Amino acid sequence: MNMQDITRAEVETFLARDAWLLDTWQLQEWLGLFSPQARYQVPSTDRPDGDPVNSLYLIDDDFRQLCFRVKRFNMPQGHAEQPHSRTQRLVTNVLLHGVRDGALAVTAAFLIARTRHGLQDHFVGRYELRLVSDDGALKFVQRRAVLSMPGLRPVGTVSIIV
Repeated sequence: MNMQDITRAEVETFLARDAWLLDTWQLQEWLGLFSPQARYQVPSTDRPDGDPVNSLYLIDDDFRQLCFRVKRFNMPQGHAEQPHSRTQRLVTNVLLHGVRDGALAVTAAFLIARTRHGLQDHFVGRYELRLVSDDGALKFVQRRAVLSMPGLRPVGTVSIIV
């Protein structure tokens, strides 16, 4: 698969699958959307454009850490998400920014509605993504979720995958 030939429709389908797998808590299958070289990042809300070396990040996982995060979500002792929240993700405004260093740069807007213990919270932001082809399938090499919120209140914490 030539990354130059990837269409927006193909990327939108990939992102719809990503959202569906997360909303249905199929986290092991969701991990299959990542390259072994991938990073999953969520910068803090006060420095959304900061880098992970000089700024606090809510999440800065390499693939190994991401696998461990998924394992914890599936453990009964992972009380932060037991029982699992119900989520509904909307991904829109997908833009392709061209291929750089062999990866397709993509941005998209997201809204995640989470229902837990009878309360509903919302996470709003943008994805900054880098996608590569692995045996003809798109994979994340970077999945950065930048929250467009002044803080985590009233949500309080990021206990789901954003």
